[in-house]
Amino acid sequence: MRPRHILVVEDCDDDFETVHDAARHCGVRHPIVRAASGGECLRLLHQWRQLPDSPRSRDTLPLLVLLDLNTPGDDGRDVLLQVRSDDALCIIPVVVLSASANPRDLQFCYANGANAYHVKPVAHAMHLKVLHEIFGYWLGSAVLPA
Repeated sequence: MRPRHILVVEDCDDDFETVHDAARHCGVRHPIVRAASGGECLRLLHQWRQLPDSPRSRDTLPLLVLLDLNTPGDDGRDVLLQVRSDDALCIIPVVVLSASANPRDLQFCYANGANAYHVKPVAHAMHLKVLHEIFGYWLGSAVLPA
């Protein structure tokens, strides 16, 4: 069985590269798949959900979603609402990693089922540190759905 992937919703190339750097430094063995917009994320999730083995196995769905809120088109808020309202997708942990420190965004995300909310630091070193903490917790300490 191949390892389940991590879905990263990120429209910024530099920020996505930072995710890859952090994953490499943390020894993450899960493939990382990128969606550059909320719409692309939703298309991928629904595509994976429709694969033949998905009713019996969650192998086609991501192990974890790292979600940027402010992406073009359908944004992270739309993704969160749709993932949490779908019986097949709602079990996926969704960790918001956004540049927004707006309390309304934080409130919205937690009220709509985000598992965690992190403010994305501007400084590269701090961004790496936050990602190390996320990967350490979600892929090391937490017990995730099978």
